[in-house]
Amino acid sequence: MSPFSKADDGLRSLNIGIALMLAASATSGYNASQINSLLVLPEFTKFLSGLNSNATGLIIAAVSLGAFLSFIPASYVADRLGRRLCVSMGATLCIIAAILQFAFEHHWVYFGARVAMGAGVGFSQTAAPLLIAETAHPSQRRTLTGLYNAVWFCGSITAAAITFSTLSMKNSWSWRVPCLLQILFPSLQLVALSIIPESPRWLVSKNRKGEALAMLTRYHANGNMHNKLVQDEYDQICASINAETDQKSASQWSAFFKSKGDMHRLTICILLGFMQEWTGNGVTSYYLPPILGSVGINAATHQAAVNISLQVWNLIFAVAGASTSDKYGRRVLWLCATTLMIIFLSTATVMAGLFAEVHILEAGITVVPMLFLFCAAYDFAYMPLFIAYPAEILPFQLRAKGLAVTLTTDSLACFFNQYVNPVAFSALRWRYFSIYVGCLVIVLGLVYLFFPETQGRSLEEVARIFESNKIDDSEGVLSDTDGSKDSSFAIKYEE
Repeated sequence: MSPFSKADDGLRSLNIGIALMLAASATSGYNASQINSLLVLPEFTKFLSGLNSNATGLIIAAVSLGAFLSFIPASYVADRLGRRLCVSMGATLCIIAAILQFAFEHHWVYFGARVAMGAGVGFSQTAAPLLIAETAHPSQRRTLTGLYNAVWFCGSITAAAITFSTLSMKNSWSWRVPCLLQILFPSLQLVALSIIPESPRWLVSKNRKGEALAMLTRYHANGNMHNKLVQDEYDQICASINAETDQKSASQWSAFFKSKGDMHRLTICILLGFMQEWTGNGVTSYYLPPILGSVGINAATHQAAVNISLQVWNLIFAVAGASTSDKYGRRVLWLCATTLMIIFLSTATVMAGLFAEVHILEAGITVVPMLFLFCAAYDFAYMPLFIAYPAEILPFQLRAKGLAVTLTTDSLACFFNQYVNPVAFSALRWRYFSIYVGCLVIVLGLVYLFFPETQGRSLEEVARIFESNKIDDSEGVLSDTDGSKDSSFAIKYEE
């Protein structure tokens, strides 16, 4: 039965709040893509003139620097002060940083504001997906958490469109307006916080169980406190968090090394950060124009058309992946997408080599659709599951810290993409693709060995399956040492 089969104001209100909270991901997409768009504006180039290459590089990388420095502190704020307050701090910091970028035409004020913007993004990125995952209705959680990272492309497309619209301005407003409009998505986050409640799991962890039960009753059962789903949810949350609380060190970093299951989780969190950036997408995301130029597509208008088309394409397949991941399962998506990425990137490598070495025009043109297909495979699994998967596999006490590990690792891998890829691609040209084909083969093996299936399980049940010893390929779940499936303590939800 669909949760909307009857009038359900509580669930409807909750989903409106969650939809607005997805703006946290769009904020990240806007800021990650904005600097590339600004660099094509003559007035912004004039603003940066006079700086040496190192200073320019610092300004370009400032948001990544701020985000990198903020993820770990944000995890403490999210755990100790609440998910909502952490998002509020991040969104407010982003708005202040946007105003500073707009108001002052000074290089180092701009640099500081961009660092602050990155820190704000880091705080929001750490807490917003946790708040969504921990408040969403069980039957909708996987789709909503999957949509979170897919919405990143809404921000990147918005940044490109706004900057393109100011291209005709012949003064500093051409770049100051896009900077000011960075307040758009953080403002939506603040609106969301006026609607979405605090995480019931965080409330239970702070011994505010009455508030947690009231939240579940209002938003998951439309005020019916006798609803069996709510009672099962509440009992399961209390049992799981109380069991973790009984272990005094359950929320400390050292808890990641207490058992094989916790080390398994930590390994996945680290792998996800590298997988998100080191599977070939980094080349297409951050260095697309030289790639197109290397296969004969040199006109600026043609490159711009390919770029904007690719962004829309990415959004479509990321949303599609988020919408279907619960149907096919996380493990199936990881394995299928990685296999397809190997096929498409290998084909693109061969075609680019034929164009460069043998000068076959048709081979060069073929590279473009291969890159589109490669991105589609990546978007279908990697984009929606990058945030959703770690949020699912971690127990409550380690959820914020584990996600911070994933995001911090991702920021390091992104730094590599931004600084190493241009140099390596200039030296190796089409051969550079083959390095990422090798990375993808390794990733496929790691996913097969370490990534269990989480389909059809509550957050608490997913956390428990990591205490098993191996992955059962027949169903893609972890099996106990006796070979039995760990299906106890699970809640079954009607779709």
